[in-house]
Order: sequence, then C-alpha cells, then structure tokens
Amino acid sequence: MKTVLIVEDEMTISRVLKAYLEKNGFSTIQSFSGREALQTFETHHPDLVLLDVMLPDGDGWSVLKNIRNESTCPVIMLTALGDVDHRLKGLTSGADDYIPKPFIGEEVVARVQAVLRRSRTIFESGDTKQYGQLKINFQSHSVSLDGKEISFTPRDLSLLLFLAEHPNQTFTREQLIEKVWGIDYEGSDRAVDLAIKRIRKSLGGWASDQGEIKTLRGLGYQFSVYE
Repeated sequence: MKTVLIVEDEMTISRVLKAYLEKNGFSTIQSFSGREALQTFETHHPDLVLLDVMLPDGDGWSVLKNIRNESTCPVIMLTALGDVDHRLKGLTSGADDYIPKPFIGEEVVARVQAVLRRSRTIFESGDTKQYGQLKINFQSHSVSLDGKEISFTPRDLSLLLFLAEHPNQTFTREQLIEKVWGIDYEGSDRAVDLAIKRIRKSLGGWASDQGEIKTLRGLGYQFSVYE
C-alpha cells in the first residue's frame, strides 16, 4: 500500500482528498502547515506528496525545495493559482505534476496513480555505462559524476535514463512525453524543455568533449556521446 502525504491547511479539502485516496487503496497522512509537513515527511517517508502552495506558515515552494534537497519523492502541487507562471514555477522547482483548484477527486487520484506509475517504470537494463566522468547505472537507477552521486526527481531521472539508453538518437518532445510522462499526460510539452534544463544544470560538470544533451532545432533532443 502506497502512502500519500497530504499537505493542505483547508480541513474540508484535506478530508476530501483523504477520502478519495483511501477509497482507491492508498494510505494517507495529513499535515496542515509547512513545518508539520517537513517533520512528517522525515518521520514517515511517504511514497508521494500532495502539496498545497498556500500554507499558513509560508508557501509550498519552500517545502518543495526542502524535500528536493534530500529526496526524489514525487510531489504534486495543489493550488488555486492557475496561471501559466505558477505552473511553470512548480515544474522548474522540481514538482512532478500540478493540479489547479478547484479539482475533481477522481482526477487527483488518477494523477497520483500516473505519477507513481511513471516513477516505477524507470528503465532497468541492468547495465552500467560510463561516458567520461559520467556513470549511469540502469539497474540501481543511479547517476554519478566524478564519483559523486547526483540526485534527480523521478521524472527527470526517467528522462535522463531513457535518453542515455538510446545514445545518439533524436527524440521529439511528443515522443519523450509518450515514453516518459505517459500517454495520459495532459500538460504542455514545455515540461520536456524544463526537465532538460534541470538535467543539464545537474550535469554541469560533465566535460563537453565527453558528451552532452543536444538540442536539434526543429527535431528534438539527443543524448550525444563521443568516442
């Protein structure tokens, strides 16, 4: 049974989320502030976090930042702020999905299931490949640079592993959405660009003469490696 941490200060909404998730086989834990959420996260290690942006002691962005500093646990942001800028902020900050309020309980459950499904389908070839100082283990789902392990969100890791599993092949945004986000993803393909940007930043120490994630204008992205 997967455990979902619900971080929502409005009691009614929290209860509704709890009811829908538990009806669909999830275990839930409720937190009503950012501080309480971080303490609960440390104690219970949930499988996924539903995180409201507006909290009584701050905002969800700072909670997300703290979670990302230590974990790749999937996080879905919940907020009444439905404009594009706030959606992009959530994605660039490492959120795995974004659900604007008001929402339908069944949709939240479907999004939770989809995000957890994607986090489980990280590729398992059983191989370890090395490109200069960059080492990728497809079995343990780990990436290290100069011997130091790099942490990614589940979705960013899935994307990196998929590209690395197919070196020097070009994939369009639409193909990457289908392979990594899943055919049920309803968001913008802009999410691919943001994920690539985060991955490149994390791999900033990877020497350009060893390889790179290349943008081919009008075509898509490629994990380019050089012999």
